[in-house]
Amino acid sequence: MELVPLGPGFGVEVRGVSLLDVASSAAAYEAVRAAFEEHSVLLFRNQTVTDDIQCAYSRAFGPLELTKVAAVGTGTFYARITNIGPDGTLVPATHRQALTARANQLWHTDSSFKQTAALASVLSARILPDDGGETQFTSTRLAWERLPPAMQDRLRDAIVTHSYANSRGQIDPGMLTAQEHASLPPVRWRMTWRNPANGRRALYVASHAYAIEGMGDNEAKALLARLIEEATQPEYTYLHQWQAGDVVMWDNRATMHRGRPWPGNQTRSLVRTTISATDADGLAELRPPAPLPQAA
Repeated sequence: MELVPLGPGFGVEVRGVSLLDVASSAAAYEAVRAAFEEHSVLLFRNQTVTDDIQCAYSRAFGPLELTKVAAVGTGTFYARITNIGPDGTLVPATHRQALTARANQLWHTDSSFKQTAALASVLSARILPDDGGETQFTSTRLAWERLPPAMQDRLRDAIVTHSYANSRGQIDPGMLTAQEHASLPPVRWRMTWRNPANGRRALYVASHAYAIEGMGDNEAKALLARLIEEATQPEYTYLHQWQAGDVVMWDNRATMHRGRPWPGNQTRSLVRTTISATDADGLAELRPPAPLPQAA
């Protein structure tokens, strides 16, 4: 296996090992898992990708998350990120799938709004536009390490509230269905996620985050916006330009990402599988204590 650097201090292309190798060989899995823990973003090129192959690869890393309600692929392991409607034609700009694509262009980390956070996501290219539609990544592990020690001391155990409604509301306040509101209530996480494999911490913030306990609303939103802005300066990011056969895996504990726009008259379709985090991945430590009861 060969690892070729991609981004500024994170991300590698994995050569000499396929998705099927990882799914069927303990040795291949261990080598790729070590690369994942160290580099956060993995690129596999020229893969023969089917839903079953992607699922088998993803399962090697942990339990798979079911796609949430009201999404394309709901109730399955496959989130279908596409601007192609059920009838095979392009959806209009006002369609929910188009609005979802716009929301995905906000910096985020997958599933931080769920009761069980995500370890990793695996995304495969199925149909690509001629121009645009890239995916951009940044390392929140390196962003954390760039913070002054005094700021690290302040934020290490801060408790942040995440909500799917917060990010979607930035695109369209009426975007969420009643079922989504009911099934995706706000959740609380610590602001940093420590990787048990190497002890390195990363900021755990994203467009889903909107409140910090013990801080006023405006102050919290300003701080979160500042942390995201500083983490995503162009010199700290990797822009992935998709090719047919590409599969990208990223560590949701230690990165943020966003989709980039593409011409509205061109089709784009990708499939994502998401791997749920477990206590072995640091999830127990990420969970904050229960909130204190409100005074009567």
